Amino acid sequence: MDRAVILTVVGSDRPGLTRSVAEAVYAAGGNWLESHLSRLGGKYVGSVLVELPEDRFDELEQAVRGIDATGIKIDIIAAAETEERSGQSLAIEIVGQDRPGIVREVTSVLARLNINIEDFVTKIEGSAWSGAPLFRAKVQMMLPADHSTDEVREALEAISSEVMVDFESASH
Repeated sequence: MDRAVILTVVGSDRPGLTRSVAEAVYAAGGNWLESHLSRLGGKYVGSVLVELPEDRFDELEQAVRGIDATGIKIDIIAAAETEERSGQSLAIEIVGQDRPGIVREVTSVLARLNINIEDFVTKIEGSAWSGAPLFRAKVQMMLPADHSTDEVREALEAISSEVMVDFESASH
């Protein structure tokens, strides 16, 4: 029987890191299903969803320990059973002037509306006109059936007159 696990990866960025993780997964007979890997704060960070035969889990742990010895920290966590999602899958982009607390404000609005965040990517960039820091978030979410996109837009734009929200239906 197969087992799904998540590898969390953190380490100093250098060429060949993804290959090292892929080699460990392959050596244990695993199948690399999904991943989110990137450079963040000068580190290589991310997560990988892997499926492997139950009886080869120890091999994966040993292979990962070999990578850990090179300065990369990899943890193995059991994946949860996939639950049926309900609601409308939406992708939004939020843009506004950056300031401390903006992520807390955005996520508080979504939590208050009982919206599940499935993917959350943020970055700061300079405004094309003023050079002032501009906050940009891309959010993949599940909108409950009892809420409309207009409600979500109004709630998010109420954070500040400088916050703009763009919605797209997603086929996730």
